[in-house]
Amino acid sequence: MNIRQRFEQQLGELKEDVLKMGSIVENELYVAMDALERLDTARAREVHQLDNEVNNTRFEIEEKCFALIVTQQPAARDLRAIVTVMNMIVDLERMGDQAKGIAKVVPHMVHSSDIPRPRELWQMSTMVGRMLNQTMTAYAHDNVDLALQVARQDDDVDALYAKVFAQIMDHMAQVGSSEKVEATYEALRAARELERYGDLATNIAERVIYMVTGRFQEINVDKDDSIQ
Repeated sequence: MNIRQRFEQQLGELKEDVLKMGSIVENELYVAMDALERLDTARAREVHQLDNEVNNTRFEIEEKCFALIVTQQPAARDLRAIVTVMNMIVDLERMGDQAKGIAKVVPHMVHSSDIPRPRELWQMSTMVGRMLNQTMTAYAHDNVDLALQVARQDDDVDALYAKVFAQIMDHMAQVGSSEKVEATYEALRAARELERYGDLATNIAERVIYMVTGRFQEINVDKDDSIQ
């Protein structure tokens, strides 16, 4: 095996590591939402364990990236692939943090099972989980079209979040005790974590597009940012 073949093998291994990390993050979200649905604190603690695995994987991949840059002195396209990975794993780690944030609301809600958990929460979860899965597929196959599709789904996530926000704020206005208000707010926090999860999936999709094309662009620009 010559130097170039060895380098390409290492790049392939790096891609497999990133895909593995994405799978752990996707599972972390699933476990967090299961804990929220059942108000199961033991299940919520599993999320923390998964998040530690995500964090450790991030640092292992980062070390491999630095080693490749130092030892192989990659050319432009290869360097772009490595830099993309270094950015992707940061966003994946943050997505793990969002899932952990959902798990953190469970202990606050466990004694308030009557607190509304709008069905849109689970619709959001399904959507952002699919976005991550599709993003990882786009990365695995250098698929720009699929990455673009992922980024464009973020508006649908935002629309669901707006519905959750309206329902929970309406409920908070009707409850009497401060404890109920606080517990109800936790449901809104879970929705916010999911909305942010979708934003980060979009970020990764944009990184994939950059890796393949060499052009970096924001696909889903916040409408408020365009107001003059």
